[in-house]
Amino acid sequence: MSSWISSRTRRPAGLRTALLGAAGAAVLALVPVLAMAEEAAAEAPEMLTQTHANILWTLLAAILVMFMQPGFAMVECGFTRAKNAGNILMKNFLDFAAGSVVFFLVGFGLMFGADQAGFLGTSGFLLDGATGTDADGQWTLTFWFFQSVFAATAATIVSGAIAERTRFLAYILISVVVTGIIYPISGHWAWGNLWLGDNGGGWLVDMGFIDFAGSTVVHSVGGWVGLAGAMVLGPRIGKYTKDGQARAIPGHNIPLAALGVFILWFGWFGFNPGSTTVAGGEIGYIAVNTSLAACAGLLAAMTTTWIRFGKPDPSMSMNGALAGLVGITAGCFEVAPVGALIIGFLTGILVVLSVECIDKVLKIDDPVGAVSVHGVCGAFGTVAVAFLAHPGYGSATGLLYGGEISLLVTQLVGVGAVFVWAFGLGFVAFKLVDLIMGVRASAEEELKGLDITEHGSEAYSGFQIFTVE
Repeated sequence: MSSWISSRTRRPAGLRTALLGAAGAAVLALVPVLAMAEEAAAEAPEMLTQTHANILWTLLAAILVMFMQPGFAMVECGFTRAKNAGNILMKNFLDFAAGSVVFFLVGFGLMFGADQAGFLGTSGFLLDGATGTDADGQWTLTFWFFQSVFAATAATIVSGAIAERTRFLAYILISVVVTGIIYPISGHWAWGNLWLGDNGGGWLVDMGFIDFAGSTVVHSVGGWVGLAGAMVLGPRIGKYTKDGQARAIPGHNIPLAALGVFILWFGWFGFNPGSTTVAGGEIGYIAVNTSLAACAGLLAAMTTTWIRFGKPDPSMSMNGALAGLVGITAGCFEVAPVGALIIGFLTGILVVLSVECIDKVLKIDDPVGAVSVHGVCGAFGTVAVAFLAHPGYGSATGLLYGGEISLLVTQLVGVGAVFVWAFGLGFVAFKLVDLIMGVRASAEEELKGLDITEHGSEAYSGFQIFTVE
């Protein structure tokens, strides 16, 4: 029986050789395929890990930027009078709450949607199509949150420039216009490709405009709209004497303002490094530039006030730190650390001179210096990129951009276009709201304080101080 089984299972030698040869050839053919599959399997977790790292880093940065909102509130509260503190807090809450909703409904699509003639986006409204079930959807949701806190920042800057005399309902309308229309459309010009890539766009993108984290796109927009508002509203009662001399109206709580500046400085490490939206080694380089510029800005402003006024002024020194942060925001990835020091130092001097000019020469009442810090220094920092950007991005001593004047022209065009758009549309918006309902509080309401007249409460119960001018 065993011999019969053996004879049934044994194959001829020629056939066995052929089969073995074919099997060997098949195995050899599969070797590169298996190697490619193994390599792809190894790459897939690595790519997924990087995607998750990017999401985590961008989310963390967005949370840091959101924390800047109380920083802005503390600065504005501290630099103004006690009778308006509650109103200022309400405005800052409103900027984030209403602004996020409007940016979800309209602003994000206008800013990052499919490009239309380089002017605005036309898709992505209500985050259409984004879900949390796939990597692309998860990234879009995170990207939206990151950009929403930037939109709130632009609106909040306006609040400081028009503090202590603006009706609350009128402010709500202005804030909605800023986050829903003004900021997103000019933002599309410079950042329109950040979500959809080539399907996005923007005419400043095509020109090669550099504003890495928003000196112009975010800060100058808020500053220029604030300038328009301050001009439409006019100065606070008692700000100028009958012969036109500027009078100081001191803030009620400088320690509170100082806390706000420290919070903003801290949050800026989400604002600038977070704008990579990638968890990579560049974030440390950007953080170094950000911190150096802030330090140089504070030192320069302190020294300037010391020389001009005989004393190192605390509030102006704090604004110097903010000026340095705003100034470096455009070129935080493009300049070397030495360039960051230069930008910070120059903006620290500039903010002092600008505040004096706007207050005493132009006679525009900006209670916290928002126009100077964000508008003027944001524009300066953006233009400075043309002189200080270093081609290698990584040299600690690189100073001058070694190339074409076309970059300077591009930066000037971008700064100018955003000024015309933000200031022009902001002025129209304030005028329209003024015609519809009146944008300024009455003299009686302003003297009593907006906390009581607009909100029926006091920020410091039992310590309310009424003013007569």
